[in-house]
Amino acid sequence: MNTNIPERPRLRPVEPHWIEHQGMPCLYLRDPLNLSDFTILLPQSVAPAVALMDGERTIAEIRTSLALRAGITMTDANLTDMVAQLDRALLIENGAYVGAVAEALNAYREAEYRPPSHAGAVYPERADELAETLNGYLAAVHSSSERSATGSLVGMVCPHIDYNRGHATYAEVWQAAAPDLADVELVVILGTNHSGSPGSVTLTRQSYATPYGALPNDTEIVDRLADAMDGAGAFGEEIHHTSEHSIELAAVWLHHFTRSRDVKVVPALCGSFAHVTSGVSEPGDIGRLDAFIDVMGGVIAQRRALVIAAGDLAHVGPAFGDRLPLDADARSNLATADQKSIDAILAGDPEAFLDLSRQEEDARKICGLSAIYLTLRLLQGAQGEAFGYDQCPADDQNGSAVSIVGALLYDG
Repeated sequence: MNTNIPERPRLRPVEPHWIEHQGMPCLYLRDPLNLSDFTILLPQSVAPAVALMDGERTIAEIRTSLALRAGITMTDANLTDMVAQLDRALLIENGAYVGAVAEALNAYREAEYRPPSHAGAVYPERADELAETLNGYLAAVHSSSERSATGSLVGMVCPHIDYNRGHATYAEVWQAAAPDLADVELVVILGTNHSGSPGSVTLTRQSYATPYGALPNDTEIVDRLADAMDGAGAFGEEIHHTSEHSIELAAVWLHHFTRSRDVKVVPALCGSFAHVTSGVSEPGDIGRLDAFIDVMGGVIAQRRALVIAAGDLAHVGPAFGDRLPLDADARSNLATADQKSIDAILAGDPEAFLDLSRQEEDARKICGLSAIYLTLRLLQGAQGEAFGYDQCPADDQNGSAVSIVGALLYDG
């Protein structure tokens, strides 16, 4: 066996996508941290092998399980070659990835700030061009000075889809929020950690930079949170901050409206809730959610703070592993199901919001689930209004979609 790969390979938590390649459905895998330039395409016929790479089975045991469970025949040599390719792409958690992460994390922590990872791809790199782009998005949406909710703005749901597809929703919710941002002094941004472990909340002491400059990290609060969350464990997946887009895409809009003032930020990435939607456990059973809520709740009760959940709604269709493409009826049903989740958000009811995904066994795959739930827990009872619901295309055939919405929550 190739000794350069682990004997019992464990696949990293990655967000899989299905694409058509040479007329065949293939599983597309890539390193979400962008530490590797390699991508992997696995034909559907052998893709089940990756689900068995759990760090417990040897190559031989994976081969046997494939034959028994799926009727798939592969040789040890074939599987070893597959693992080697996955390892080269830094997709094996207990392989070459370990050294690559240590090197990248050291560089990240020693840098002056966390540099934008999506500038030039999702939005312009230059401040003047960025301002022109965002102002163009804002000018294109309807502006209203009236709002149905009362009280101070305390929370927001902001998409984290790319601006090309989601700019109208971004613009609607941020334009509506703008009048209430003038006195905000602290912003907590809870972003989806697409490759995060179940129940995790991951902190960083680095300041997120945008083309406008760096948004100062409130390291005093971060350290208080880390102490309550069992120290180093709060930074266990800090490397994910380097390229995760969820916080960054909300931070750019925040900075656009607050760049004339010194607004401090606490950025935190929220891991998967698969352990909850599967019925295995409750949100606080894994990770450090309750400790985070206790400390952060005390902080925002005494500060003029805004909590932002940087999360999208549903991810459905063949691009996300569903068997059938969306048709008109499916899109209508999706909108109905999404509206129930939106209603729970606007009512400030975290348990009702979470129970909807539990009941459907995560059929919609709401990737902002943990970030939105945690925001609602921190702002228990805050109520609000929604902006810009949309179903954005997620494949070339328009058979898959990502649904998004913006929301503002007030303390009433």
